[in-house]
Amino acid sequence: MSDLKARVEKELRFNILPFWLKYTIDEEFGGFCGQITNDLVIDAKADKGLILNARILWTFSKAFSIYRESAYLKAATRAYDYILRHFWDERFGGVYWMLNYRGEPSDTKKRVYGQAFTVYALAEYYHATRNEDVLRRALYLYEIIEETSHDAKFGGYFETYERDWTLARDQRLSEVDMDEKKSMNTHLHMLEAYANLGRLHKEQKLGQGLRELIEIFLDRIIDSKNHHFLLFFDEDWKPKSEVISFGHDIEGSWLLCEAAEVYGDPQLLRRVQGEALQMAQAVYDQAVDSDGGILYEAEHGKIIDSDKHWWPQSEAVVGFLNAFQLSGKEHFRAAADRTWEFIDQYIVDHNHGEWFWKVSRDRAPSNDKFKVDPWKCPYHNSRTCFEVMARAGEVAQASTH
Repeated sequence: MSDLKARVEKELRFNILPFWLKYTIDEEFGGFCGQITNDLVIDAKADKGLILNARILWTFSKAFSIYRESAYLKAATRAYDYILRHFWDERFGGVYWMLNYRGEPSDTKKRVYGQAFTVYALAEYYHATRNEDVLRRALYLYEIIEETSHDAKFGGYFETYERDWTLARDQRLSEVDMDEKKSMNTHLHMLEAYANLGRLHKEQKLGQGLRELIEIFLDRIIDSKNHHFLLFFDEDWKPKSEVISFGHDIEGSWLLCEAAEVYGDPQLLRRVQGEALQMAQAVYDQAVDSDGGILYEAEHGKIIDSDKHWWPQSEAVVGFLNAFQLSGKEHFRAAADRTWEFIDQYIVDHNHGEWFWKVSRDRAPSNDKFKVDPWKCPYHNSRTCFEVMARAGEVAQASTH
């Protein structure tokens, strides 16, 4: 564990964070560059996504909280200021989905996924700075989400709204998603956002919302027959997809535990931990390839996408390590170590920095995906490093007692 901790911290401090500081700051138009290729060609006129900027804000806020280095705070503050100046909708509330390179709104939809990530990032920036205005803005966005998108009849949250918070006809988060009113993905990151905010702001309504999200996962989103997430639903939670996303399963297994710990009900936590172990075991049995990498998707018992994307690899390290902490079962610890070894060998770009978006099953990097774009951010990989560093310390401490 101490060796794994040292390796991930080296990756964080000498590859991931320096890459974003060196290559992505947009000195000409402000904020951060919207698109960079694997070989570092910058598209200065690429659109700038909310998710990219919110995840940069979260990453460098977290890094500053741990290391207290001024460069990290400067990057976080740059992201915060850019979000407030350009993404923040002063008229209708909430944050826009996409800007053009000049910082002008190019997609004014209010996707709840994006609102949630902004709450998540603002909570982290508040933790780093203790600026009360930051907390006020996080709570303001939380209230907007609750007032506009919460489904009082069936529970959960709708996906997508127009700028004025009328329900959008097209509910899709992206072109690869289904046009359904509810999704696992949005609820997973709502869960994450509310847990992060709940650490800093103890309020009954927020706690109730966090519990509702946990119970929706246990009762609606997790398929009790196979311990995988169902991905898309209609308004009253009828499943609309049978595709299995292994990365979301292993990510959700530890995020659910984190949320239940923040909520603080021991009985609910035990239930979540039991389900998390079954989810981690299902991913271990069905998605871990012979080289330690994590396959992408399955359906009806067959792998339908065998590529190895950066983020499921990243989440598997944390998810398997979480399962090891819960169970003490050595195969989970070994799986976390093997997946990190796969990341280091094939996902990390040791020539140009950061990580490739994905490699094929024969481990060839994809050049049709970018190293930086509206979805490719420093969040999954930096968060894995932060989590492994913390969990390795917990394991070491537990072993001395």
